[in-house]
Amino acid sequence: MVKPLKPTTDPAYDILRSERQPLHSFFAPDTVAVIGATDKEGSVGRTLLWNLMSNPFGGTIFPVNPKRHNVLGIPAYPSIKEIPDHVDLAIIAIPAPLVPGVIQECVDVGVKSAIIISAGFKEIGPKGVELEQQILETARGKMRIIGPNCLGLMSPRTGLNATFASTMARPGNLAFISQSGALCTAVLDWSFWENVGFSAFISIGSMIDVSWGDLIYYLGDDPHTHSIVIYMESIGDARSFLSAAREVALTKPIIVIKTGRTEAAAKASASHTGSLAGSDDVLDAAFRRCGVVRVNTISELFDMAEVWAKQPRRPKGPRLTIITNAGGPGVLATDALISAGGELAELSEGTITALNEILPRHWSHGNPIDILGDADPDRYTKALDIAVDDPNSDGLLVILTPQAMTDPTQIAEQLKPYAQKAGKPVFASWMGGSETKTGETLLNRASIPTYPYPDDAARLFNLMWQYSYNLSGIYETPILPSSEETAPDRACAQQMIETARKAGRTILTELESKQLLAAYNIPIVHTGVAKTEEEAVNWANSLGYPVVLKLFSETITHKTDVGGVQLNLTDAEAVRWAFRGIQSSVTEKVGAQHFLGVTVQEMVRLDGAYELIIGSSVDPQFGPILVFGSGGQLVEVFKDSAIALPPLNTTLARRMMEQTKIYKALKGVRGRQPVDLTALEQILVQFSQLVIEQRWIKEIDINPLLASSDKLIAVDARVVLHEPDMQEDQLPKTAIRSYPNQYTSPWKLTDETPVKIRPIRPEDEPLIVKFHTTLSDESVYLRYFNAIKLSRRIAHERLTRICFIDYDREMALLGDYKNPETGKHEILGVARLSKLHGINEAEFAMLISDPYQRRGLGTELLRRIVQIGRDEKLSRITAEILAENIPMQKVAEKVGFRLSRAGNELVKAEINLS
Repeated sequence: MVKPLKPTTDPAYDILRSERQPLHSFFAPDTVAVIGATDKEGSVGRTLLWNLMSNPFGGTIFPVNPKRHNVLGIPAYPSIKEIPDHVDLAIIAIPAPLVPGVIQECVDVGVKSAIIISAGFKEIGPKGVELEQQILETARGKMRIIGPNCLGLMSPRTGLNATFASTMARPGNLAFISQSGALCTAVLDWSFWENVGFSAFISIGSMIDVSWGDLIYYLGDDPHTHSIVIYMESIGDARSFLSAAREVALTKPIIVIKTGRTEAAAKASASHTGSLAGSDDVLDAAFRRCGVVRVNTISELFDMAEVWAKQPRRPKGPRLTIITNAGGPGVLATDALISAGGELAELSEGTITALNEILPRHWSHGNPIDILGDADPDRYTKALDIAVDDPNSDGLLVILTPQAMTDPTQIAEQLKPYAQKAGKPVFASWMGGSETKTGETLLNRASIPTYPYPDDAARLFNLMWQYSYNLSGIYETPILPSSEETAPDRACAQQMIETARKAGRTILTELESKQLLAAYNIPIVHTGVAKTEEEAVNWANSLGYPVVLKLFSETITHKTDVGGVQLNLTDAEAVRWAFRGIQSSVTEKVGAQHFLGVTVQEMVRLDGAYELIIGSSVDPQFGPILVFGSGGQLVEVFKDSAIALPPLNTTLARRMMEQTKIYKALKGVRGRQPVDLTALEQILVQFSQLVIEQRWIKEIDINPLLASSDKLIAVDARVVLHEPDMQEDQLPKTAIRSYPNQYTSPWKLTDETPVKIRPIRPEDEPLIVKFHTTLSDESVYLRYFNAIKLSRRIAHERLTRICFIDYDREMALLGDYKNPETGKHEILGVARLSKLHGINEAEFAMLISDPYQRRGLGTELLRRIVQIGRDEKLSRITAEILAENIPMQKVAEKVGFRLSRAGNELVKAEINLS
C-alpha cells in the first residue's frame, strides 16, 4: 500500500503559486540599511531610522551616513559597500541626483530590494525622467524597487515600519496601497478610530518598478490579507493590473478609487464610438471585467475598507432587508438602495407571520420593517432573529434613532452576535450624537460596520453586491456559440485590409466594410456599387423596390453630413434623381473627387425593429474597446451605451447588453416581440473576434444594426485603419490577451485516432466535468499527490480556476476528440503551464484520461507546452512528480527535462529554455 503524502497545494486553488515570492524581502527582511540616516530632528532620515528601531521586526538595522560614525546610538557606515552583512532591503532617503549611484552600489553588493523615499524624479520634468531611466537600467533584473517619491511601507504583523509616518498601523487583514503619501497618513489616523487593522500598508509612489500587478499578486498570496484597498492616480501597465486583479479578486475583494477623471480620449476620436468611449467609462469597464470594486469618494473608500475588514461575506444578490424604529430613515435608505440598482427584499410569508406575532399591530407589515419608535432591546432582538433567516434576503441593515424608549447601547450589545452568525453582511446605522456613541463603538469592536446615516449604509451594500455580480459574470460558464464549426474567413478579411493599405487608404468603402463583417459571419444587407445612373437603376431593379442610395467614397465616412444618403426610393426615376442629388451635394460640399458613385441596397424597413450600434475604437491605456447601445442618427444625443474590453464570450456579451437602457426593450415590451438575444450575443462575440484578429483596424462601427424578433442585420458600417506609416509592432494590444488560436492544430494518436490540440476556454467546463469521470483513483492520486473526490474536482468554484484562465499567466492545452458515433466532443487530456509570480519561470502539470494513456498524447502535449514556454521567452520550466510515477518521468525525459530527487517521495523535473 502506498503511504499517503501530505497534501500539496492544488494549483487549481493556489492560483498565485506561493512557493517563491521575490517581494518577500520588502515585507520580512532580515537586514535593513537606511541610506540617508541622520540625527537631525524632524528629518526624514531620522524618522525612518527611529520607526525601524521603535517597532522591532526581528532584523538588523544598518544606518548609512558618510559623515557619522553612529546615528541614534547605532554604528553607521559610510556606504552600503562597507556593511559587513548581506542587506535584504535598502531604504533610500537622499537627494534625487545621488540615487542612481547608490542603486548601482546596492546592485554591486547584491541587495534584493530598495524603497526610494526621495522625491525629485519625473514629477519635476525631463531631468527627473532621465534619473529614473538610469535607475531602471541599473536595477533591471537584479533588484526590485518601490517608489520613488513615496512614504514607504509597513508590515504590521512582522513589526516592520519602513516609513516616515508618525504612527505604526495596527495588525489586521486589510492591505492598503496608495500613490499618495498624504492619503496614507489620513487612512492611518482613520483606522485607529474605526478599529481597522492592516496586513500591509504601502505607499507605492511613482511605480518606477514594482507595479500594481506585482503587489496584488503578492498580497493575493499572503494568507493574512483578506481584502485590498487601492488609491490610484495612474494605472501604469494596464494588462499587468487586469491580469493580477482578475485572479485575486475572486477570493480577495479589491477596492479602488481612481482620480484624474477625463474625457480627453473621447474628444480625440472622430467616430461615433470614440465620442461615446470616454476614458473614465473605459476604466469602469476594465474594473468590471476584472472584478474590482470602484468607488468615487474618499469616504466610500474608507467605508468599503471597513466593510471588507469587518464583514468579508459577499451578498449573493441585491436584496436588502431594513429594520428600523423610524419610518423616515427607512425611506431614505430605500431611496439610496434602489437608485443605485439594489432591491428591497420581499419578505416571505413565514417571515411576515412570525413578525406579526411579536410586533405591535401597527408595524409596517413589509420591508422596511418599521418596528415603531417605542421599540426596546427585546423587540429589536426578536425582529432580528426572524429577519436574518429570511431566504429572500441577501443583507441586513439595522437602523436606530434615539427615542424615549430606545437604549442604543443595549441594542448594540444584542446585535453583536449577528456579525458572525448571520451568514450575510450586517450593517448598522446608529443615528444621533453622543447618545449613540457608546453603542456605535461596541458595534465597531464587534466587526459590524456602522454609519451615521442609513443611506450611506445602503450605498455600501450596493457596492458589495455589484462586486458579487461582476465576479459571477466573469466566471459564469458561457454557452459555446452555435457557429463554432463555422470559422471566420480570416484570409478574405486580411486581403481586403491589405488591399486598402497598399493603396494608401485608411478608410474602407461601405461595401468593403460590410464584406469584412460578412467574413466574420455577421449578417449584412445585400449591397451593390453603381458608378453611373443606369448601373444604379439596374441594381435597384435587381434588388426590388424600395431601395436606398448612399455615397460610395474612399475618403468620406459620415455620409449624411454631405448629403450622401437617400432613402425609400420607389422607382427608377427616383433612383436617377437620388444619384444626381448625391453627386451634386458631395461636389458642392467637399469636391467632386470624393464622389466615386453610389451603393444601392434594399430599403430595410424598421417595422418595429430597434436601431443598435456596435463599435470599437482604441483607448490609449487599454487598447481596443467595444461599444454597444442604442444606434441611429441620434446615437450621441441618447448616449445609451455600454463599454467592454475584448475578447467577449456569450456571458460577457449579455452582461454588456444588460448595462444599457435599450436592453429592457430588446427583451420585449408593451406587446412587442423580444429580439433574439442569443443571436445578438453571438454577433457581439463575432464582432469582438474581428476586432482582436484584424489589428490594423483603428475604428469600426455598425450603425445601425437593425434588431427585431425575426431579423438581425447590419445596415451600415464604417471602418478606419491605422495610419500607413505605423509599424506592426506599434499596433495597440488588447488589455486582456485573447484566445491563442495559433496553438490550435490537428494531431493523431499512435493508433491514428484524430484529435485537435487546442488551448482551453471557459466554454469547456462541461467537457472537463465529463473528463474527470474517466479518471481512475490512481491517476488522480499521481496528479494531485492526494485522493480528491470527484464531487470536489468538478465543483464549479474549482473549475473556474481550470477553464477561465488568463492566457498571459497560464496556458492549458487539451486533446479534443470528436466522437464519430455520438457527434460530441470529448477531452482526452490536459497539460498546463503556469507562470510563477515575480520570476521568469513556470511550472507544468498534466493529466490524461485513463483509456487514452500510453498513446503518445502526453508526450505531444508536453512538447507543445515547452514550445509555448520558448515562445513566451521563459527561462525555465519545472515540475514535481511523485517518485512512483515512472511513466510521467519517462515522458518528461523524452521531451528534454532533467530529473533529480527532491526528498524520498518526489522527483523534480527541470528544463532550461534560455
